[in-house]
Amino acid sequence: MKIAILDKQTVSTGGISFDEISALGETIFYDYTPYDKMVQNIGDAEAVICNKSLFTADVLRACKNLKYIGLFATGYNNIDIKTATELGITVCNVPDYSTKAVAQHTFALILEIFSRVGDFSRSVAEGGWIKSPTFSYFAYPTYELDGLTLGIIGFGNIGRAAAKIGEAFGMKVIVHTRTVPEKGLFPYEFVGLKEVFSRADVLSLHCPLNDATKGIVNEDNLSLMKKSAVIINTSRGGLVDEKALAEALNSERIAGAGLDVLSKEPMQETNPLYRAKNCIITPHIAWAPLETRKRLVSLAAKNLKAFIEGNPINVVTEP
Repeated sequence: MKIAILDKQTVSTGGISFDEISALGETIFYDYTPYDKMVQNIGDAEAVICNKSLFTADVLRACKNLKYIGLFATGYNNIDIKTATELGITVCNVPDYSTKAVAQHTFALILEIFSRVGDFSRSVAEGGWIKSPTFSYFAYPTYELDGLTLGIIGFGNIGRAAAKIGEAFGMKVIVHTRTVPEKGLFPYEFVGLKEVFSRADVLSLHCPLNDATKGIVNEDNLSLMKKSAVIINTSRGGLVDEKALAEALNSERIAGAGLDVLSKEPMQETNPLYRAKNCIITPHIAWAPLETRKRLVSLAAKNLKAFIEGNPINVVTEP
């Protein structure tokens, strides 16, 4: 089997082996494949593995040998699943590989907002502690998480992991989810959308991006929030109306935001959240610890192996 890996650089710039995949067939690697090179780089490959490469109907129809698309990701909104299915192309994703990493990063953002470790470290590096007449100084306000309400939108594996961490910090957890679990399974309060916005001190997004959730953080819902509240998004950038969030931050209608994802990535200089007040942005790296990426590549290899053996797993179908 001829295999093309279309955007290796989105998974590794070194330190991660792709030998499990290479062992399955003749493999060609591309660091990155722009849309206008998709058909060329896929060539006569029967299988491709990618992260964010864009598979439109035109690309899929042009690649006559293509039988399999594997993802270095859980999300698959970069692939026209309907056309792939019509053409008999199997698409497989990697679910749940990054649950612990994303939950960890969610709280890295929360802790940075509430404990200001980075700000204090920079202040010390600039000589602030040396100049201080006392043993500690209060250059930035910090706050406890204990007793605050953590609102979670979306209650898949990552949402559940974040809820457990919140519990460990002594936070009260409330959840909004499309499918409410059977009563008694979880020690959390399940609430409506408006209520999770109005009650949360920290609102963390862990839902998929679809027609129902696109722009869920919008002017109307932001207006329900406490002035002291913060929003965390480690899920998908499209969940947020970025203009509305920037206006809420800059006018101090909410206290802060911690974001790992944006609607257009890499970030554009024109993004309204660029340099917005009290907004921490990391470059879509919640999923990216070394161990997580090694796990991802290994699971992507297992997906392809299962397909070659005639028993595909983690197959994506139209919703």
